[in-house]
Amino acid sequence: MLGMSARALSFGAIAQAYERFRPGYPEELFDLVMTYAGRPVRTALEIGAGTGKATRLFAEHGVTVTATEPDAAMLAELNKTVPANVTTVRAAFEDLRPGETYGLVYAAAALHWTRPEDRWSRVAALLEPEGVFASFGGPVQLADPTVEDSVRAARAPFLETDEVPSPDGTAPSEEMQWPGTELQRSPLFLDVQQTVVKRRLTMSASGYVGYLSTVSAYLQLPQSRRQQAYDAITRVLPETVEIAADIIVHLARRRPE
Repeated sequence: MLGMSARALSFGAIAQAYERFRPGYPEELFDLVMTYAGRPVRTALEIGAGTGKATRLFAEHGVTVTATEPDAAMLAELNKTVPANVTTVRAAFEDLRPGETYGLVYAAAALHWTRPEDRWSRVAALLEPEGVFASFGGPVQLADPTVEDSVRAARAPFLETDEVPSPDGTAPSEEMQWPGTELQRSPLFLDVQQTVVKRRLTMSASGYVGYLSTVSAYLQLPQSRRQQAYDAITRVLPETVEIAADIIVHLARRRPE
């Protein structure tokens, strides 16, 4: 298993695949965050912006976004498409110096790369009083159980599972999922809310395998094994696949001093 930093930085090589194959974020998500905020959000800091999938959603609505990302290749990809109201900072979340505060701090499928010890005190320090924290993401899953079974069997010689376990051990069956669980325990936040934005997509077989090429479980396989796994999966896929890509959104408010 790669160390966390090596694993986080292994994304650089596949920045272009990430931009091409990972689904973006819908308008509904922006509306959800703004409704929760209950007031105009003018500035935001993004943790682990990647190639800018979520950055674009917020920036296109006029939010001034500071997008932070440790990987240079990811930032190069992000800089191709983001509007002028985005400032990029090449840094891991832990390297950000407290100073400016923001109306919103958010992470799109990136929070699990941050260090747990001081995660929430760092987030709180970057937020204006009563500022909003948002984390969102979710697995891209095959909607058809028969196709899912075929893929699981094809993948089995290479990988038992490609899922990311919950960072705090919360069972998938629990009502409140991570990081909502940690936010509920933190004395720094209140009004913790979990919402699911339902999403169904159709992908070509090659698009789905392209998506898998951005998933960390596959990236940890040796290159030759990885290609064998993709080939085995491709053989069992229909031409197009239905995808369940629900977005789980966690929202919280910084407790006033």
